[in-house]
Amino acid sequence: MSPAPTPPPASTDAGLAPLTRDVGHYENFPVASWLCPPALRPAVVALYHFARTADDLADEGNWSATERLAHLAAYRQALQTCLDGTPLPPGTEAAWQGVFEALARAQTQHRFPPHLLHDLLSAFEQDVRYTAASHAYTGMDELLAYCRWSAQPVGRLLLHLYGIDAPEALAQSDDICSALQLINFWQDISVDHPRGRHYLPADQLERHGLTLADFGAEASSERAVRQAALVAELCADARQRILRGAPLVHRIPGRAGWELRLVVQGGLRILDHLAAIGHRSWQHRVTLVKADLPRLLWRAWRMG
Repeated sequence: MSPAPTPPPASTDAGLAPLTRDVGHYENFPVASWLCPPALRPAVVALYHFARTADDLADEGNWSATERLAHLAAYRQALQTCLDGTPLPPGTEAAWQGVFEALARAQTQHRFPPHLLHDLLSAFEQDVRYTAASHAYTGMDELLAYCRWSAQPVGRLLLHLYGIDAPEALAQSDDICSALQLINFWQDISVDHPRGRHYLPADQLERHGLTLADFGAEASSERAVRQAALVAELCADARQRILRGAPLVHRIPGRAGWELRLVVQGGLRILDHLAAIGHRSWQHRVTLVKADLPRLLWRAWRMG
């Protein structure tokens, strides 16, 4: 098996870097920020690096799909070994040692539900398979099924840390996390489409008289109007989902609740940026920048 990838450098766009620490990629939203309760920060960072490393295995470097799936299978075995409380076997990728040592410490202290960690890996495996096959998602139901692996486990793992397991809270978390995943899709069309990652749902493309190929071609003005209408429709759906989950911020006490407020407002702000470019995200990628921070803080405070 070829060696594990060296993590890429952090983005030169600082974005909201003052809100983050111990992370190596540009992120739209706070990750283990100074708002995170200090006692929980090591566990949050461990979860982040576990997921980020798996994402790199699925997405970085020049491996074939077969090689990526082999790496992810080995990574899943290392996860199970970690969850079993046994040492990683000789020959485990050196780059993974620190990831699983930190995760093992967090697991000993917090007892994460193992299936949530495995679900994240299933999402990365699906990304590899679907990209290799140029798979197009048929509709929102299929996209949301993917979100149940790729996004919802993150929120549920964090709620587990906070000791929150009420069904309504879990449903609100699922709405927020699914919305954030969808926002990331609509934000990244210009990046994902050339790489063969197609998340625009086929049924909505058809309703707007479009195909995936339209997003890689020189657009006529008439077609661009239909493309923008499609992206606007998808963004409106994501906004509705995140607002439906937003009351969760009032269930999480203290600093952790304020961090979630910023996560919610970060997602909504990305949607604002997409609207500001006429929803033409197949031409331009929007991001959060330092200038957004005062607005995010004000809106977080206004959540009550």
